[in-house]
Amino acid sequence: MTASTQSHDMLQIAAAAADAKGGEDLVALDVSAPLPLVDIFLLVTGRSERNVAAIADEIEDKLLEAGHKRLRREGRQESRWVLIDFGDLVVHVFHEQERVYYGLERLWKDCPIVPINLPASAATED
Repeated sequence: MTASTQSHDMLQIAAAAADAKGGEDLVALDVSAPLPLVDIFLLVTGRSERNVAAIADEIEDKLLEAGHKRLRREGRQESRWVLIDFGDLVVHVFHEQERVYYGLERLWKDCPIVPINLPASAATED
């Protein structure tokens, strides 16, 4: 089984939102084969608790604006690892240290990587 078109659309919205708030090292994994209820994990790194919170809030806001329903959110108060579950897409926004410590890429290394298409950043244009 592979991730649905809707999951890919959700991923692009979430990735653009994360990028807009300074999210780094975005990696999307197709976990639809081992996990029957989830299609994609999006992993994002923030540089501080404030940045992690801002990234998570922006992702949640943009997906809600697009009409997607949030099932649950965890970790927002500490903002070291915020998990936002939108059903087909589960977003993990990590502080740098938590991302290294928990190593979700290692745990899900057998899952294919899903390409993320981010718009060209205005900061790179001269």
